[in-house]
Amino acid sequence: MDVELIAVTKYLRGNGTPEELLEHAGRVCYRSESRGEPGKFLQARIREGHESIIEHASLTFEIGGVSRACTHQLVRHRIASYSQESQRWVDLSDPELVMPPGIAQNPEAVRIWDDLTGQMKRAYRDLRKLGIRKEDSRFLLPGATATRIVVTMNFRELRHFFKVRCDRAAQWEIRALAKEMLKLAYQVAPSVFEDLYAKFIEEGSADA
Repeated sequence: MDVELIAVTKYLRGNGTPEELLEHAGRVCYRSESRGEPGKFLQARIREGHESIIEHASLTFEIGGVSRACTHQLVRHRIASYSQESQRWVDLSDPELVMPPGIAQNPEAVRIWDDLTGQMKRAYRDLRKLGIRKEDSRFLLPGATATRIVVTMNFRELRHFFKVRCDRAAQWEIRALAKEMLKLAYQVAPSVFEDLYAKFIEEGSADA
């Protein structure tokens, strides 16, 4: 799994931090002036549930090495923008596959996996040799097929995403993805994400 933060909303006043932009949006609501501590202001607003102000900043991630099964869960978060590698246009005669840990730890399960995925790869290549279009050959591809996707979410949606997908009840792959995204988001705007970072990264490290 490869998760890279590739874009951050920039505030065109001051030194341009997203937290300053969010504080400005919040100050407009109250007609108040900044005290030079956007972090404290934002933490107070988040505790109060006034999260509409944090919709004004967003992060863009480029994600690779995750399965289609994972991105099918990811794109259910609809307040976001997505650009995903197309199985219609990309030749996948030798696709990268994401093997679940539960299978990887069981030699007999690995044998079954290898047998079936080997058949799938050969069948895909045979269809392509017959002139079958990629858009039709892709119907053979499993949910384990690795993919790349660019994702943009605003801070409010990111908080919701982290609450749902970093939780122990989440499926293992999207939980791992969400935690990597949270680590990067925390570096950019610690005041917005510090409570979630403490809960899911620091406190949750023992059960990761």
